[in-house]
Amino acid sequence: MAWRFALMIDPVASDDQGGDHTGTLRVVDPEAAALPLGELSAQRGDGVFESIGVVDGHPHEVGPHLERLAHSAALCDLPAPNLAQWRAAVDRAATEAGPGESVIKLILSRGVEGGPHPTAWVTLADAPDNTGARRDGVRVVTLDRGYPLGVPARSPWLLLGAKTLSYAVNMAAIREAKRRGADDAVFVTTDGFVLEAPTASVLLRIDGRFVTPAPSAGILHGTTQLSVFAHLEGRGLQAAYETVPVADLARADAAWLLSSVRLAAPISAVDGMPVAIDRDLTDELNAFLLARRD
Repeated sequence: MAWRFALMIDPVASDDQGGDHTGTLRVVDPEAAALPLGELSAQRGDGVFESIGVVDGHPHEVGPHLERLAHSAALCDLPAPNLAQWRAAVDRAATEAGPGESVIKLILSRGVEGGPHPTAWVTLADAPDNTGARRDGVRVVTLDRGYPLGVPARSPWLLLGAKTLSYAVNMAAIREAKRRGADDAVFVTTDGFVLEAPTASVLLRIDGRFVTPAPSAGILHGTTQLSVFAHLEGRGLQAAYETVPVADLARADAAWLLSSVRLAAPISAVDGMPVAIDRDLTDELNAFLLARRD
């Protein structure tokens, strides 16, 4: 990924700036060293992040992303981010985006080990080319996440609903999917329910209804999924959060992985079994997602 722009955020000074947060943002060289060796984001993955898709200089779903950043920070006992300050940072980074697709990443870390303050920064990079995934779809395999459906409610310290920097398991799942001849994975519980993909929400159409696994299952509440639900409901279609059995993956009329950068990628196969691609609806969803202006 080619980094194009980066900002460091001073979260300590933000409360003293009133409505103007420009003085708390510092442009840094995205290719130069910027973090100390004791930084806990690198040492332990102790922090949270968000990735915001940007099209032709317009960042998408900024409000929902900032709300989810705050939610993840609360789950991880991190200081509450000043959302106005973070929005100012997103707006500043977006001015460097230019035409085409790019991605803004927000990172909030616990900081240096033993230090008094968190570390916060924002980066802008070119987005990968997702044309093929949107057009041809992605083959997925189901992978056991290693816990039953009720674990998130019983064990909140597992941080299953937070978007943390500890993504080693998610990346390992994608590598395992590729070893099995697929493109991506869908996590499932030990008692047979669908969760999410390592970097995306799962959307199914079953008997004309659109369903996605409920966020109460310890998964991220997808910002792109929220936009897609609003679009579908605006067309008079039914969309709902449900507990989704694994068997529904096989009987779905169509299915998609939804994420902020890849957008709507149709699922073309599950565990080697073909899934029909609704080309017209997929094109409609991606056209809608690309055309958003917030």
